[in-house]
Amino acid sequence: QVQLAESGGGLVQAGGSLRLSCAASGRTFSNYAMGWFRQAPGKEREFVAGISLSGLTTWYVDSVKGRFTISRDNAKNTVYLQMNSLKPEDTAFYYCAARATYSGSRSSTDYPYWGQGTQVTVSS
Repeated sequence: QVQLAESGGGLVQAGGSLRLSCAASGRTFSNYAMGWFRQAPGKEREFVAGISLSGLTTWYVDSVKGRFTISRDNAKNTVYLQMNSLKPEDTAFYYCAARATYSGSRSSTDYPYWGQGTQVTVSS
């Protein structure tokens, strides 16, 4: 089992940037594909970005393409989400998730391991 802990959220003005981190512990991090999801009040949890266990393959929801970048450092057991050109509609609670396969998934139900989340608020 892997434990996940997000950090890096906060309040930022529209157009600004934040970098989220997700530190993993408990199992070999490089055995897990990782994903970032977000959930805004009153909305369902939404896939944001995913990365394969090698880091060679990434994928994004269309609304963040060109603005967000997912990456991982297997030596540090950490996955990152660099968020640029933030918009008020990016405001949500952001979660990282892990699954023990090569490639990730856009479906939250495919990820058995989740962090507690971190709040991102973008003011207009």
